[in-house]
Amino acid sequence: MPITDKNIVLEDIDLVNFAGINEKNIDLLRERFASNITLRGENVFLKGDETEVAQLETIVKELKLLQKRQGKITEGDVNLIVELVTGSQDQALERRTGIRRDELDDVILVEKSDFIKPKTMGQLELFRKTKLNEIVFAIGTAGTGKTYLAVAIALAALKAKKVNRIVLSRPAVEAGESLGFLPGDLSEKVNPYLKPLFDALEDMVPMDKLKSYFERNIIEIIPLAYMRGRTLNNAFLILDEAQNATSMQMKMFLTRLGINSKCIITGDITQIDLPTKQTSGLVQIQNILKSVDGVAFVYLEKKDVVRHRLVKDIINAYEEFSVKTNGNGNGKPEDFTDSSKPTSEKDKLEGNNNDENSK
Repeated sequence: MPITDKNIVLEDIDLVNFAGINEKNIDLLRERFASNITLRGENVFLKGDETEVAQLETIVKELKLLQKRQGKITEGDVNLIVELVTGSQDQALERRTGIRRDELDDVILVEKSDFIKPKTMGQLELFRKTKLNEIVFAIGTAGTGKTYLAVAIALAALKAKKVNRIVLSRPAVEAGESLGFLPGDLSEKVNPYLKPLFDALEDMVPMDKLKSYFERNIIEIIPLAYMRGRTLNNAFLILDEAQNATSMQMKMFLTRLGINSKCIITGDITQIDLPTKQTSGLVQIQNILKSVDGVAFVYLEKKDVVRHRLVKDIINAYEEFSVKTNGNGNGKPEDFTDSSKPTSEKDKLEGNNNDENSK
């Protein structure tokens, strides 16, 4: 078999973290490969079988990029990249789930024999931009899978040990109903309002494991007001229904982001429940952060709706209604009557009489 040499330069990264304590990360590679792997200063020297050295080169470069992006790499990161490059994990997943190798880049979460992946181009953009940015805003109408996808991405990060916890939040603003008038204590008041987040979690995580996550505060679901004063490190944050966050609440939430944390903010700017004089933080933030590195905006459209087929038709009907009423929704039913068709029995009779008179 052909023997080859390769030298990879590790510039502009934390060499101590890259190698691990006592070169633990490098030793993990040595255990998996027969080739010689030598770390000397900023150089990694590889020598061995041509095919294996090529795989090692890819692994080292991927680890280098990962270290640059997230500031550190763990033993779990090393093992995962080795499995992905060598194909061992690909083959195992394909046997378990039937996912083809060319689809694996877009798999979000694998749980038991099932997997979750984007179903539309908009969802795929959200998934990919979350990989590349620390803060991602997903703005779109109802039914586009914003919340569901965000929860799946967060769970995938938790499962891969990229974060230690997940914090999900919503503003305490309801469509026409105040929490103060609802019966029960605080928990009983807010739990029904946070139910969509519970639903998404229950759909993806076995109940016993989910219960354990909640008991150990690995997953936390809280109203937005209770985020004040906290700094969340090594966490994945999700703010749902963000169109109902005020400008100050949006700023407060975004500044909770700690070291090695990520955040997805979802919302529908066509369903704002704030008082008329209050500005939606989600509307305002698009201008404030549009040029900030590490922040991305994804706009999901009608074509990204993945609910019942009628949902798209309902959204279209409301949009047409809004256009005809200049957005105020106060148009009278007769404003939308098709004049070419009779709208009542009286109209039909009058239409028939007119036809007779015209003969």
